[in-house]
Amino acid sequence: MIEPEENLTIQEQCGLLALSRSGYYYLPEQETELNLRLLRRIDEIHVAEPTWGSRMLRDKLALEGDVVNRKRIKRLMAILRIKVIYPGKNLSKRNQEHKVYPYLLRGLAITRPNQVWSTDITYIRLRRGWVYLVAILDWATRAVLSWRLSNTCDRFFCIEALEEALRIYGSPEIFNTDQGATFTSPDFTKPLLERDVKISMDGKGRALDNIITERFWRTVKYDEVYLKDYGTMLEAKDSLGKFIQKYNTQRPHSACAGQPPLTTYTSSLEVKVPA
Repeated sequence: MIEPEENLTIQEQCGLLALSRSGYYYLPEQETELNLRLLRRIDEIHVAEPTWGSRMLRDKLALEGDVVNRKRIKRLMAILRIKVIYPGKNLSKRNQEHKVYPYLLRGLAITRPNQVWSTDITYIRLRRGWVYLVAILDWATRAVLSWRLSNTCDRFFCIEALEEALRIYGSPEIFNTDQGATFTSPDFTKPLLERDVKISMDGKGRALDNIITERFWRTVKYDEVYLKDYGTMLEAKDSLGKFIQKYNTQRPHSACAGQPPLTTYTSSLEVKVPA
């Protein structure tokens, strides 16, 4: 029913059909078996060794029997949206026409819910491909306020996650992202600016500026993704949903004095907790 080659954009066609843009999926071009294996392994190595760049990854893979050039490694790192922890070129490309905001969290004591929210995107592997996960987190409590899964790394599923978090939990004082085109897009920043939320953005090449979200990705990868073998996006969505629900409401967190993140968040705020 939706035709990518029509004069109308995919977003416009979805609007006419009253469909969510992130609910439209196309079948991406398949990677080779070698590239799929490399994507899985690079993801695993990066989570364990986040300071390793393309040269170290190339050499590590060569030791394991996969001799490939650095150009391929860099392309696969871009697919994974890897942000290596060292001052250097940022792999999350921004649109030069979009406004970039200063980083506001340096030296800031973050002590209460809704003081700072943040977001980021990470790669989730499937048996024959991959999808992207976005999450909105409250920094003080580590609660996951909303999330979405998509097989395209565009702004639409990120905007849906943001709007859901704002609708259910109100507005934060500060919202932190990286400088990627997804988050500097006026479509993404508009809901925040309309609510007078201060926007903060990581410095270029500074993965630690969004360390709370990076730590959550590590938890998701080790405690969920690497233990599973998702065959489809629907399987991944179902399993990740159950994991995030458990993380939010049952899993003790050291940052919350041993209480689950969402329990800590809601105990000090009058908000509607989603079922």
